[in-house]
Amino acid sequence: MRIVIALGGNALLKRGQPMTADNQRANIRVAAECIAAITAGNEIVVAHGNGPQVGLLALQAAAYHEVAPYPLDVLGAQTEAMIGYVIEQELGNLLPAEQSLATLLTMIEVDRDDPAFEHPTKPIGPVYDRETAERLRAASGWTIAADGDKFRRVVPSPKPQRIFEIGPIRNLVEHGTIVVCAGGGGIPTMYDERGDLRGVEAVIDKDLASALLAEQLDADLLVIATDVDGVYLGWGTPTQTRLGRVTPDDLTGLDFPAGSMGPKVQAACEFTRHTGNEAVIGSLSDITRIVEGSAGTRIRVP
Repeated sequence: MRIVIALGGNALLKRGQPMTADNQRANIRVAAECIAAITAGNEIVVAHGNGPQVGLLALQAAAYHEVAPYPLDVLGAQTEAMIGYVIEQELGNLLPAEQSLATLLTMIEVDRDDPAFEHPTKPIGPVYDRETAERLRAASGWTIAADGDKFRRVVPSPKPQRIFEIGPIRNLVEHGTIVVCAGGGGIPTMYDERGDLRGVEAVIDKDLASALLAEQLDADLLVIATDVDGVYLGWGTPTQTRLGRVTPDDLTGLDFPAGSMGPKVQAACEFTRHTGNEAVIGSLSDITRIVEGSAGTRIRVP
């Protein structure tokens, strides 16, 4: 079975945890143990988030005033390589020596007229208290939005249109390589007025990019791994209820948070509608049972 796994940000860094290399490696090691358990007999492709890591690089760059800060597309490429390196290493320490692994920097085309450019919504970087957030807004011109009881920088999040490296990714997968790609939603790019491909100051949603990746790879299963065991109605209330097996139509019109479960549900529904195959939203720790068909919120057309 060909499986695309979209790792949630908690697989790399727990909320409120210091963003040290050691913490991130320890979390990735746990994620690698879960992924390694399902590699036998399956073709595996791994995507992942990178919001905190991009934000950290942006903050570090801001401390050096001799040159202009690197744009978000370049920071995205840096973090794709950095995170892919650690995922490869931790998976490689668990799997047989003959198992090949590869990380591909992945450019994804977006539409220059996407309305997201007028309405930044995608959080990146660490969380701040209100005073710090306001100071950064004034100093850097950032757009800041609430994130729970804290605040984060938000940037445009255009919809992914095309994955430029889909051919090499497919070729590697068909030859037995575990591929890490489309990290952080891929590197956002678009064609300028002269027809040249350029990077974009934006961040593509990781789950939507993973759904497009799974669709273009003809994946049998899309797993959107997060820190809860499925999609809940009434989350956080005494009457919260986990959804089991549902169709995209069952989820239409339901209100899920835009900054967390909303994009996951949208991505899962798009993949299912476009391919007829199954998407599952659930806990990374349940991934063996997810692949077996007995865990997570399972979304499929009738």
